[in-house]
Amino acid sequence: MMNRSSLGDVLPHCGSPQHLSRRGLLRAAGGAALLGPLSQALAAAAELPGSDPVRPKSVILLWLDGGPSQLETFDPHPGGRYGGDVKSIGTSLAGVEFADTLPRLAEQMHQMALIRSVVGKEGDHERAVYHIKTGYRPDPTLTHPAVGAILCHQSDRGADIPRHVSILPGARAGRGGYLGARFDAFKVYDPAGPVPDVSRQVESARYDRRVADLLEVVEPRFGRRRLADLERQRTLHAAMTDAALTMMTSDQLAAFDVTQEPQAVRDEFGDTPFGRGCLAAARLVEVGVRCVEVTLGGWDSHINNHSLQTAACTTLDPAAAALINDLQRRDLLATTLVVIAGEFGRTPQINPAEGRDHWVHGFSVAMAGCGIRRGVVHGATDPNPDLSGDDPAAGVSDPVTIPEIHATMLKTLGLDPGLQVQTPIGRPMFLTEAEPLGRLIGET
Repeated sequence: MMNRSSLGDVLPHCGSPQHLSRRGLLRAAGGAALLGPLSQALAAAAELPGSDPVRPKSVILLWLDGGPSQLETFDPHPGGRYGGDVKSIGTSLAGVEFADTLPRLAEQMHQMALIRSVVGKEGDHERAVYHIKTGYRPDPTLTHPAVGAILCHQSDRGADIPRHVSILPGARAGRGGYLGARFDAFKVYDPAGPVPDVSRQVESARYDRRVADLLEVVEPRFGRRRLADLERQRTLHAAMTDAALTMMTSDQLAAFDVTQEPQAVRDEFGDTPFGRGCLAAARLVEVGVRCVEVTLGGWDSHINNHSLQTAACTTLDPAAAALINDLQRRDLLATTLVVIAGEFGRTPQINPAEGRDHWVHGFSVAMAGCGIRRGVVHGATDPNPDLSGDDPAAGVSDPVTIPEIHATMLKTLGLDPGLQVQTPIGRPMFLTEAEPLGRLIGET
């Protein structure tokens, strides 16, 4: 039985009317027009004071949206009954092969841990994304937080810019869930463009007057809604507003600008939005961002599986390999967990449209950095599974559940997977309900 620690007051304010009012305050009376989403996110982050005495741990999630095929990426079975057109290539770890779609990542296998036996319980895209990103299956009574939200909630601020960022997110960026909307991922798009909502649209003196006028209107309204300790609340609100305005000139915003990197470095990642997103992720972690999701779509291959998966790998391979190398160059790999995952895998069978369909009974997740053991392969799938029986996962060796992956991630990030927190309505919840995989973190 896992030791479950309790932290009953871990959410003393989250979701309370006070916090909701402060958060909504910046949107009131024209505040959103003045500050914009990034400033609001920073103002919320400013509620968490302090900084880490040593470099904090971070996570970069390379999200393969749509469901990558394990057979065309990390777990090829060429020549098998269901191997398809892919070929395999050797990796930097003796005896381990990848699909030939990932030649540069194959050179990084000695740095990675690979789980080839992940089993899930959700075969629908939306539900499976929720399951992977939160560690819980969807629950109509509760929205669970993503790993990035948990990491930010359980750590000191340490950055002027939002600490939970989603690059190229689509509609599936990590959520704060019951921890509160202030822990939602801040969404940005191709780093080739500017970060939205951080530039003043009018000259400085006029802008400052507008902010001052806004506060004169909003502060009295804010005070009237407080029954006690009004001066402290007003001071806190003013400090939040000051932090949101100050960050708009923060040097840390430059972390989004990948053009500051030498051309040779940018070329390693590939001239794609995803490649630029991975480079930005490394730069963001360097200035104190705790979680960056970078999304790559194009994996939903119900038709023309081989060509679609190959095209997506052409973008993934240089960017992911360069990210691991770049984190090493920056001396960040030891404190940054890199996770490569999608919501599920693809079926062994190739359908009549030359595609592969959704498959939760044995797919792959790769990890590197942050204390994850290097050169480890956990689990295996049968190259010629018998799919006629009642258990589609019968050919999976050493299966790993999604909650176990979450527990492993939390453990490597320095968090207690058994921590119990209170939701805003007082419901006790564990961060996850599984044990970490000891083999991946050196415990066994």
